[in-house]
Amino acid sequence: MGKNEKESQENETLQDIFIQLDAVIEGMEKEDVSLEESFELYHKGMDMLKLCNERIDKVEKKMLLLDDEGEEHEFET
Repeated sequence: MGKNEKESQENETLQDIFIQLDAVIEGMEKEDVSLEESFELYHKGMDMLKLCNERIDKVEKKMLLLDDEGEEHEFET
């Protein structure tokens, strides 16, 4: 993965990545997809899922919860 590709991934929203994942799934569901293409799409999809998980983890760590008295507490999973 090149520097420009990594930078563009960092600027993508989760919604953008989910749209790309849908396209990967559609590509894998085509009847005329070769085994090699299927493996390539699978790995691309897995990389996207990993990126989504990392983004979600970052968001969870930044989240704060308010208790009954309005005091902030860090979100713990």
